Formats: sequence, C-alpha cells, structure tokens
Amino acid sequence: MVVVMVMVVVVPSVFHTAWSVAQPVDCPTAFVPLFTAEGEQKRLQASPIALQAHSPKMRVTAVLGAVLFLGVVASVARGSRGHISVVLLGATGDLARKYLWQGFFQLYLDEVSNGHTFTFHGAATTEPEKGQHQMFDPLKKLTCPPDVTPNRCSVVKDQFLKLTRYHQLKTVDHYAALDRDIRTMLSQDELEEAGRIFYFSVPPFAYLEIARHINSSCRPPPGAWLRVVLEKPFGHDLRSAQQLANELRTFFQEEEMYRVDHYLGKQAVAHILPFRDQNRHNLDPIWNRHHVERVEIVLKETLDVKNRTSFYEEYGVLRDVHQNHLTELLMALAMELPANVSRSEDVLHCKLQAFASLQGLGRGSAVIGQYEAYNTHVREELQKGRDFFSWTPTYAGVLVHLDSLRWEGVPFLLVSGKVLDERAGYVRVLFKDRAYCSQHEKEWDAESSPCKAKQLVFYVGQGELESPAILVSRNLFTPVVPTGSWKEVSDRPQLRVFGQPLSDFHAYVPVTERDAYSVLISRIYQGKQDSFITTENLLASWEFWTPLLDGLVGEVPRPYPGGRENRHLLDFEVTGREVSFAVKDPVKLMDVGEEQRPDQYKIMQSRFRQSQLITAWSEELVGRLASDIEAAANTAIEQSGTFHLALSGGSSPTALFRQLALRHYGFPWRHTHLWLVDERCVPLTDPESNFRNVHDHLLQHVCLPYFNIHPMPVHLHRRLCVEEDKGPELYASEIAALVTNASFDLVLLGVGSDGHTASLFPHSPVGLEGSRDVVFTESPVKPHQRMTLTLPLINRAKRVSVLAMGKGKHDIVTLVSRVGHDPQKWPISGVNPSSGQIAWYVDYEALLG
Repeated sequence: MVVVMVMVVVVPSVFHTAWSVAQPVDCPTAFVPLFTAEGEQKRLQASPIALQAHSPKMRVTAVLGAVLFLGVVASVARGSRGHISVVLLGATGDLARKYLWQGFFQLYLDEVSNGHTFTFHGAATTEPEKGQHQMFDPLKKLTCPPDVTPNRCSVVKDQFLKLTRYHQLKTVDHYAALDRDIRTMLSQDELEEAGRIFYFSVPPFAYLEIARHINSSCRPPPGAWLRVVLEKPFGHDLRSAQQLANELRTFFQEEEMYRVDHYLGKQAVAHILPFRDQNRHNLDPIWNRHHVERVEIVLKETLDVKNRTSFYEEYGVLRDVHQNHLTELLMALAMELPANVSRSEDVLHCKLQAFASLQGLGRGSAVIGQYEAYNTHVREELQKGRDFFSWTPTYAGVLVHLDSLRWEGVPFLLVSGKVLDERAGYVRVLFKDRAYCSQHEKEWDAESSPCKAKQLVFYVGQGELESPAILVSRNLFTPVVPTGSWKEVSDRPQLRVFGQPLSDFHAYVPVTERDAYSVLISRIYQGKQDSFITTENLLASWEFWTPLLDGLVGEVPRPYPGGRENRHLLDFEVTGREVSFAVKDPVKLMDVGEEQRPDQYKIMQSRFRQSQLITAWSEELVGRLASDIEAAANTAIEQSGTFHLALSGGSSPTALFRQLALRHYGFPWRHTHLWLVDERCVPLTDPESNFRNVHDHLLQHVCLPYFNIHPMPVHLHRRLCVEEDKGPELYASEIAALVTNASFDLVLLGVGSDGHTASLFPHSPVGLEGSRDVVFTESPVKPHQRMTLTLPLINRAKRVSVLAMGKGKHDIVTLVSRVGHDPQKWPISGVNPSSGQIAWYVDYEALLG
C-alpha cells in the first residue's frame, strides 16, 4: 500500500492587481489527510450527485489529494494561489450544454496544475432534483483535446465532476445561501478566496434582478475580485443599450463586467491584431487607401432560424450579427495600431477613435433580404395567422466608409445571412492590382508575378478550408507567424480558395484548434478585458448602427429561395456611397385566379381606378419608375427635342431621385427641363424646401443645364409667398413660354393620407378647378402656406405617374381605389389627364397592408 502525505501552501491570487503585488500576505496552510491509492480509486467511482452529500471540506481536499497523487500536478512547489468559485447561471440551457461547460472543463484542465483551486456551481431557477439531473447529463459528455492522455483526461474529468454542484438560484435567499456555502467551504479548508466568476447565460431581461441579488448577497469579500460575464444581446438600439448599461453600473464596476462576443474568441479573429503588430514592417506601407481596393467581412450560414423565430423577429440579422460580430472585425482591421497591442486601455482608445471616424449609414448603405420560408416559420412558431407577413431581414449587405486619411474612399462590405450557399466566415482584404503582365497567365509565378491577385484573408472557419486559417498571397509578402501556435499548410495545393489555388498563398492553420468559448473563458480567468466589449465600445457601436436600423423600418426585404437557388439574386453593387442589388427581379404578371400574397410576387401589373397599376417591393418599384421616366424622356426628346418633367415634394420621391442620379447614367439631362409641382413657402435653402430635397438628392449629382432648372418663385423681394409679388403668375408665365400648350411630358405626384396630392388639399377653395395654372394654398400642417400647380394644369400633362409607398399609405390607397371622381373630398381622385395617361406605382405595403 502506498501512502502519500501532502502539504499545500495557500497564497493570495496574483490576478487581483489591487493588492497582490503591493503586499504579499502570509496564508495558513491546508493539510491534506493520509489516503490510500486503493481508497481513492473507490472514491473516483462515486457519482457526482452522491458527492453532493459530502461536506465541502471533504470534497475539495479529497479532489486535491487525488489530483496530486495521480500525477496530474507537475509540482506542488507552486502552492495554491487562492480559490476561485465559478457560478454558471442558466446552467441547464442550450448555450451551457453546447459550449460553456466544455469551456469551464477546459479551464480546469489547463489550470489545475497552476496553483488555483476551483469549485463550479451550476445554477438555474429549476428545483434542485430536476435541475441537478438536467445539468449533469451533458457533463458526462465532456471531452479532452487530442494531446491529453486518456488516463489524465479520465482523472481530471472525474475531479471536475466532483467539484461541480447544482443550485437553485431564484430568490435573494438562494443567493445568500450560495454565499454562505462558499464562505463555509473556504473556512473549513483554510483557503483564501481569490475571486468569483458569475457567467450570465440567461436572457437580458433577467440581468438586473440577478445583478441586484449578487451585489446585495453574493459578492466576494474585500481583497477578492468579482468578474461578471454577460452574453449578447446588449440592448436593441442605442437607447435600450444605454439604459441597460446605466442600470448595470449601479451594481458593478466597469472592470468587473465582461461582455462576450464569442467571435473575439475565434482563433483567426483573435490573431488579427497580433498579426498586424508582428507584420508592421510589411503592412505599414500598404495598409491604406492607396493600396487596398476593398475589404470584405463576411459571415454566411446555411441554417434557417427555425426554433429561434421569437428572437429573430425582435432582432433580425443586423442586430444579431452586424452590430456586434462584424463590427468588431471591422474595428480590428480599421483601427490604428497602438504601440502595445497587449494593453487593453490602448486598444480600446484606438477602437473608439475608429468608431468616431465611421461615416453615418443611410438607407442607401444597405441591401436586405429574407429567405422565402421565413414567414412560414414565424406563423408556425409564433402562432400568427395566414395574413401575417414579417419584414424582418435575414440577409444584409452593408457598405461602410471611414473618414480617415488611411481609409478614405475604401469600401468595407459587411455581409451576413441565413440559408445561403455555404457556411463560412472570413475577413478578406483585396489589394489593388496596378500591373499589366505581357505573358499568358499560365506563366505567372505565384511568388513574384505582380498580376496574380493580392489578398490577405483571416478565415474564421468552416467552408472549403474547414478550419481557422490565415492566408497571405505569396506575391504580397512572407508573413511573420508564431510557430508555436500556427503551422504552415502545404498538403492541399490543389484546393482553390477565393479564386486561386491554395498554393498561391502562405497558408497557416492553428497547431491546436480551440473552441471560442474555451479561449474566452480562459481570458476571463486571466482578467484580460481586451477580448471583451466595454460599455464605451458597446454604445459607440449602437450609435453607429441605430440610424440605419431606424431607416429600414418598413422597408420590404428581397425574398430569396435559399441555398444555391439564390444564384445572383443577392449579389449587390457599390456605386459611390451606396449599394443596390445587381440583379433586378423579372416582371411577373399577376394571375387573378391565385391567392394574392406579397411573398409570392416580384412585380404585379393590373388596373387601379381603370388605369395602369405597377406594384412591387419598394426598391424594385422605384427602379421600374426610374426606367419608365427615362423611356418617356427619350420618347419626348425624339419627338420635340426637349423633355419637361415636373416633380413633387415629400419623402417618397427621394429614393427615386437617388435612383435617377446614381443608376441612370444615360439619362438625357442636357435636354431635360425640371419643374416643381409644389413648394413650401420657405427659403429654397431650408431643409423643408422641396427644391432643396431635389437639389441634394438629384441635381448636385447630374449635369443639368442651369437654365433648365425651374424652382418655384416663393421667395421674392426678400419676402415669402406674398400675393402682391405675383409668384404664381410668374411661374405660370414661365410654363406657358417654355412648355408647349402648357402640357408637361411627365408629372410625378404623390398621395397624402388625407387624399391630397401636390399641395392641393381637401376642400381647398382654389386649385381644384378654374382657369388658373399656379396658386397659393393652405396646408393643414406646417409650413402652412404653399405654392402648387392646379388640378387643371396637371390634367393637361401627357403622362402622370402617382407614387405611393409604405404601410402608412395602405388605408388611403384602399379608399381611393373605391371612390369615384370627388376632388373636393379626395383631390387625388381628380387626377385624370384629358388627353394623356396615368400610371399608379404602389408598393406591396401600400397596396396589401
């Protein structure tokens, strides 16, 4: 029989920087009793649940003794650096089962030899017997890395299970009882407390109650640290994130909170800053707008959101992925490198500077889509009716620019979606190719040819490579990569990635792959906050994304079938500061025999008030209208040499103006005269001015001759809309002089929720009939005074196009479709060109609700 006696010395944790460096403290010793190998082997076979009945002292000392005896600990000379209690809240949940328990086991496996002692407390609101069973079943499936011997794995796993117990944590009394258990165990085993980790694997709505209980009843004693780990989502927008942050600050200090973005634990992502630092001499000359063509930050998934629709309906792809994962990747690439990338404070300072340089996002900065089965999943899981339709995007491509000398003009594309053609994540920096090579491409050498594509790729995982990787084009530079953690790949030369054989790259993969949560849990234990999201970082991100999220409310996403059937449907193009889908949906005639549902049609054509109706998703509808206007312009110029176009104010035409400016390069602007249908009585430079809107979104982007621009004369003699100045008469005279028969080639109108069009309002005493062409009218909303073309003048036009978009227009569109000719009640009903045509452009939301 072998007898072993061990003396363990306990010292304070070196990780608590507040006091451990300044004053070493003498600590009492903990004596481990005699035990036999035979007896210990029997105890190893005891179930974890049975061990719950033993006293804390018996459990900790027996485990320590077993670990020492079986050779798991290399040396006992290091002694103990204090005890750490890990509390996993939500211990029976999906995240805990899949990742967190394995991560904590990996922490114990890595650190059991390094001096700290541990206990692990799984917690949930479930009553003890049921919760204990739910928690321990997954723990039996814990695994060790391949480099750990089976014997060591078995022993450490058994000890981990013995150190783990379940608690019901529901009330303040439960938290107080947990605190007493921890303190009693430490006292009995004469152990110094190093700190406590509370991991919140629970929904955000539970954060505050848990935080209150921890703060009041379960904080560690002075001298020990507290680390509270929070899982996303951290708010829904800037306001909610700010509110949650303020509430958490009442319970915890900033240095006590660790907000997890698990992407920061992925090996390729975690190595972006170290790679940039280690390769400064190669990257500094080329890491700028003069050499970088564009940057792609991509996370593609093949799965749908089935069984997660409740979460997804609230957040969508932009909040779920772009605001956090992709933004953190963007920052890692775009921020200036601090002198010391290991200092969390310096890294955060540079990240916040990068956030400050981001250009604001507008509606044109993004394209959105939704896989076709999404609405079916929502109806099934959320028990919605057949008439329910969600506009939550499951795909988004976003264009980001920075106002900095380094990155000015360089497009950063952030792309993510569900039900795509592959599962892959990567950051891809494409460098400009300025070379011309006279030899055939077969002769291009990957090592030296300037005509081969130059790329730097941080491959997050999955996809063709099936593992994290760093790829550097051989004709770019030979990178410095730490050989202890990364190894070069040379056994797959024929594999093609990003259009090139793998042999064209210096390709590196991790020596040992580690799960992201294992990496982050280790860094929580080490107190390294640079891998986590600070409050400042979080709020800066929400401040950047919230305007786009607000701007997309009511926007209809493009439907896509999913997988390879998507083909080019989700491809998009960058034009200046905006993006748009590259492929337009084909026109599809509506079969009146089918059920009419907005998720079944791309573009529908039928009749509305006995006139032509074109309806589509809003973006496609605007594209169709712009094309029709260009066709009308070409026809008019061919017949008479000029095109007279009258445009309305309001918000709906803004998207049309951008479309005409950025997509229709062949538009005959030189021969076009631009008029206004109506104007507010404000200076033309005022943000409320219709002319200002046309100028900002159209005129400043096209080459329209100065004398072909005809703003309404609302500001004469330094006065606004005064009858004696005869502004309406002046405009009518100008129209009569330049427009043949005062008949515009095309008039663009909108429709208000009260049935008004132009600035012709219900029961208006002027403008709805009579001989005048231009009049002053009164609006029921500010600014009240307006100038407008009259209904008789509008009805002399050759073509009239009426644009109505958004759910807010559904009621009036439905009403107008049923009423007769009654312009006193509904001015839009009086639009009926005497010798021309009228076409109604109505998007799905306005038509179907």
